[in-house]
Amino acid sequence: MADSFGRTAVRTQGRRAASAFGGRRPGTRHPLVAVAMVLPLAVLLAVVFGGWEAVMTQASSVAGMLGR
Repeated sequence: MADSFGRTAVRTQGRRAASAFGGRRPGTRHPLVAVAMVLPLAVLLAVVFGGWEAVMTQASSVAGMLGR
């Protein structure tokens, strides 16, 4: 029972600290940060495996569906 109380207290303190620094829950990140982390690897893989044309075709197709 005491162990459960200790974990609850630590979780509550973590939530208070997170809310003091922008309100984000621990373990979450802004979507733009996630894109910035993944994009270089995605470009590298597309170039190395020759999928760049397929990526551009898909991007063009999506842009066409969006009306741009």
